[in-house]
Amino acid sequence: MLDLKFIRDNPDLIRTKLRARGGAYDLDNLLKLDAERRRLVTEVERLRREKKSISERVRDLRAEESVAAEAEDMMAKSREVSGALKEGEDRLQALEQELKHLLLLVPNLPHDSVPAGRSPEENVEARRWGTPRTFDFEPRPHWEIGEDLGILDLARAARLAGARFPLLRGDGALLERALINFMLDLHVREHGYTEVFPPLLVSEASMIGTGQLPKFGQELFKTADDPYYLIPTAEVSVTNIHREEILGPGSLPLSYVAFTPCFRREAGSYGKDTRGIIRQHQFNKVELVKFVEAATSYEALERLTCNAEEVLKRLELPYRVVTLCTGDLGFAAAKTYDLEGWFPSQQVYREISSCSNFEDFQARRAGIRYRPAPGAKAEFVHTLNGSGLAIGRTWAAILENYQQADGTVTIPEVLRPYMGGLKKIEPH
Repeated sequence: MLDLKFIRDNPDLIRTKLRARGGAYDLDNLLKLDAERRRLVTEVERLRREKKSISERVRDLRAEESVAAEAEDMMAKSREVSGALKEGEDRLQALEQELKHLLLLVPNLPHDSVPAGRSPEENVEARRWGTPRTFDFEPRPHWEIGEDLGILDLARAARLAGARFPLLRGDGALLERALINFMLDLHVREHGYTEVFPPLLVSEASMIGTGQLPKFGQELFKTADDPYYLIPTAEVSVTNIHREEILGPGSLPLSYVAFTPCFRREAGSYGKDTRGIIRQHQFNKVELVKFVEAATSYEALERLTCNAEEVLKRLELPYRVVTLCTGDLGFAAAKTYDLEGWFPSQQVYREISSCSNFEDFQARRAGIRYRPAPGAKAEFVHTLNGSGLAIGRTWAAILENYQQADGTVTIPEVLRPYMGGLKKIEPH
């Protein structure tokens, strides 16, 4: 959430930044409501003072029998002021709720370093790593490889739950588990993250805190009888670990890593990635989350992105890093790098991780602050997160990049200790 005072003091800057994102945001109405709220605050405070003054005068007059008539007049005036005060307080409360709702719908402002653009085609490539493999046969897509090996069963998954759910079997399930354990070990042992396993069901307040609500309710799975949401990413649970907290001096930075299943309705993706396991309603992910001071958050974004890149390097999967343009930024992000893995069957790079700095946008919504020094004024933290990595997409990239002409798939060397020494997945 943006700081309302900052919006009030810099309306032209806000309009320019929001136009760069695209979309329509009624900033004029928000500012109009804010002006009305401030006027009403002044009026309510005046009425409260007047009511208090009248009450004190009535008390004094009641002690003087000779001025009983004046006391009655003052009591009538008190009732009049009380009615006006109640009306003002009710209107003020309604205005504050409406203003808060509008603020929750305003996206974060792009950082000055974010390239201008309207669509993903205008994202800017920052770097590449690895050389895509040259095949002496026609590379096949991961779903064909997985089904022929007997490790991916999309037909039975559809009977179990419907479209966009995976069923992994045998060495396919083992590969999924190996990737999870490898990523967690790398981030905990070498990158210094603290592992957590958070709830998969969270409250509405948690969803509001990270920016999923109220704008993206149609993308979420919600329980029917209880006020819980299934998490679309561990970012929600882990960021809200410190909701409504003031972190003490010296406690930052905090770095967490979490493996969780994730659940997304994909309501706006009709017809996209209908084959394979790229876009699913349920998928596994290892998530990186950081809480840092404002002055260091962009350095932290570079480190977090490098941590995610290291997974791809050790798996020896070619990838590129792109900086998202203003029109492709997520709602809550100030700057985002996407890591895109190479998929030889399509001859394209596909997103496999997204690493973002939210600055204090989420912290304001969730009330996460820190105290720089003992006795110092509490300040909002900056939050960051990134996939480290999305397991299903990494699984698919391995099948495509390590496929062999005979239909088998070679296991990346770094994963073999996690797979009992298995070097190759063969048909079963």
